[in-house]
Amino acid sequence: MSHPVYRFAPSPNGRLHLGHALSALINFDAAGASGGRFLLRIEDIDTTRCTPALEAAMLDDLAWLGIAWETPVRRQSAHFKDYRNALETLEDQGLVYRGYLTRREIRDAVASAEARDGEHWPRDPDGAPLYPGDAALLSADEIAAREAGDAPHVLRLDMKTAVARVGEPLTWQEMPAPKADTEKQAATIAADPARWGDVVLARKDTPTSYHLSVVVDDALQGVTHVVRGRDLYEATAVHRLLQVLLGLPQPAYHHHRLILDETGRKLSKSQGDTALSALREAGETPADIRCRIGFGARDPGS
Repeated sequence: MSHPVYRFAPSPNGRLHLGHALSALINFDAAGASGGRFLLRIEDIDTTRCTPALEAAMLDDLAWLGIAWETPVRRQSAHFKDYRNALETLEDQGLVYRGYLTRREIRDAVASAEARDGEHWPRDPDGAPLYPGDAALLSADEIAAREAGDAPHVLRLDMKTAVARVGEPLTWQEMPAPKADTEKQAATIAADPARWGDVVLARKDTPTSYHLSVVVDDALQGVTHVVRGRDLYEATAVHRLLQVLLGLPQPAYHHHRLILDETGRKLSKSQGDTALSALREAGETPADIRCRIGFGARDPGS
């Protein structure tokens, strides 16, 4: 019987905070308790915001917490060819198209439609407006001109065709919190990727997206248990669709609680929430961090 494989996959575009500590420690502890493997993956497809200095600080924080990982570490920026190959597989199936509408054009069109019709534009589970399609806003001549000039664009999944191609309901297995003494059974969750509309798979200047790279990486690394925050629960539907279309194995999933601030907002690097490094400098220990995130006082993976 093969051993389970867990992973923690942060982006080095800011300093780690308590939310990262929670996810990293849940995965690390689960791997240790099950006799499995723990992998660290650096999700740095954004080569502008992700820097070597931030990566080094992140690794230092994780080591300080007592977390150890296998080497070499997989860095997404070194594997763009893998994502390109996956994208070509989808292109060969006729499931990918170029979208030329800019974010501003989409935003303005949605605002105009909502003001005109008095109804909310359809949105994905994260609250972003669904893509209206170039033909809804641009003339055929304008689309041809942008195409001929290789204008900035994104590569989108033709969701309706992709779902029809699968031809059967999609599901995933949602595990209980990864503790050795749990007797709960995994739940079968119905996946509805169509709620996301035509998701972005790559951009002209970035040859992959989170959705595409994460399913490719998990498959190539043999990840069997994806344990991550509840903010990614709904995205699992897209990941299951891509796994089926690409012929990739299905890992088991668990989406753990989030660390929230006093207003109920999840912690965020972009919002400058208190970094682990600041807590270290204030004299806190790894044991203090475990107490802060609720280990020992409650089920850490709940």
